[in-house]
Amino acid sequence: MAEHDVIVVGLGGMGSSAAYHLAARGQRVLGLERFGPAHDRGSSHGGSRITRQAYFEDPAYVPLLLRAYELWERLERDTGRDIISLTGGVFVGRPDSATVAGSLRAAREWDLPHETLDAGELRRRFPTFTPADDEVALYEARAGFVRPEATVSAHLDLAARHGADLHYDEPVRGWQVLPDGDVLVTTDQASHRAARLVVCPGAWAPELLADLGVPFTIERQVMYWFQPGAGVGPFQPGRHPIYIHEDAAGSQVYGFPSIDGPQGGVKVAFFRHGEPCTPDTIDRRVRPTEVREMSERLATILPTLAGRFVRGATCMYTNTPDQHFVIATHPEHPQVTVACGFSGHGFKFVPVVGEILADLATEGATRHPVSLFDPRRPAIREATGFRATST
Repeated sequence: MAEHDVIVVGLGGMGSSAAYHLAARGQRVLGLERFGPAHDRGSSHGGSRITRQAYFEDPAYVPLLLRAYELWERLERDTGRDIISLTGGVFVGRPDSATVAGSLRAAREWDLPHETLDAGELRRRFPTFTPADDEVALYEARAGFVRPEATVSAHLDLAARHGADLHYDEPVRGWQVLPDGDVLVTTDQASHRAARLVVCPGAWAPELLADLGVPFTIERQVMYWFQPGAGVGPFQPGRHPIYIHEDAAGSQVYGFPSIDGPQGGVKVAFFRHGEPCTPDTIDRRVRPTEVREMSERLATILPTLAGRFVRGATCMYTNTPDQHFVIATHPEHPQVTVACGFSGHGFKFVPVVGEILADLATEGATRHPVSLFDPRRPAIREATGFRATST
C-alpha cells in the first residue's frame, strides 16, 4: 500500500512549488532533496532572476507568465516575504535582433503595455546605458526580478504548513513503476512508495530521466557582481531597470539594479555563454579570463558598471535541443509527471509550473497551455534521430 499520495523528487524552484500546490490540495506529499533546504549547487540561487512578460522566446509563454504574476503576488501575501520587485525592464539591440523583435512581437500579440525607445531616448531615460546609434529598446514597466532563494524557502514553508513531509540530504538514486501501478523511489537512506511521482531533477535530469528520450545538455553559467567606480547610486531600483542586451553577433548579456547594498555590487551575466558540464564535473571557480571578458562587454553598453569585481558564482542550465521546457506526463508512465529542461529561462514560471504539475499529478490534465513542452515534440524527436515515415 502506498505510504504517500505523491512523491516530489527535487525541491528546488519547480519542486518546491509543486510540493506546495499538491499539499494545499490535500495530497499526502513526500518531498525528497539531495541537498539541504538552502543550497547553491543547482539552479535556484544567486539572489535574483529576471521576470518579464514581453517574451521574445515565444509568445506562447505569455499566458503562463500572466498567471505566474498572479501567483507571485499571492505568494508574497501568504508569506509576508519580499519576493518580486517590478523595476521596469529594457530589452536592447538592433531592431531585427531576437531580443527586440521577439519582445515586440509578444507585446503586440498579447496587447502588453510597452514603449519603444530609440538610442537617444534610452540614454536619456537611463543614463547608465550607452547603446549604439543603430540600437533600439523595448521598455516594459511590469518587468523586474524575483528572489530565487526566498521563493524556494517560501514554497517549502507553505508545503510544510499544509502537511508535506520534506526530507533533505536524501539523494534519489532511482525510481520504478511497480506491477500494481504504484511508484517506488529509492534513495541513499530508504525506499518510498507512492501512488504518483513528480520528478523535478534540474541538472540531474540525464540521470533520473534517462528513459524520457530527451537529449539534455548541462551548461555551466557564471554570474558576476561588479562595484561601479562611482558607487551603486545610479544603479539603484527606481533609477536602473533590469535589462537584456543583444549585440550584433547575437550574444546576450543581462543584469539587474543594485539590490545587495552599497558594497554588494551590481549583478550581470551572459545568457547561454557557458561550457558543457555535469553536476559532478562543474568548475565552481570564476576565472580571471571570464571576469575580463565580462568587463570588456560591459564597456560597450554599461561602461560605468565595469568597476571592481566583487564576486562571482556558478549555476547550471539544463537545456533541451530547442530550449523549450519539458512539462508533461511521462509518455510511458501515466502516474509520473516530469518538469525539466528549463534552459536558463524557467525560474520566472516557478509558481505556475507548480500549479501545472499539481494538475497533471492529480487530474491527468491542466487548463494551462503546455503542448509546447511535450517531450515527444518534433524538435526533440529530430534531435534523437527520429524520422517519421509515411505508409
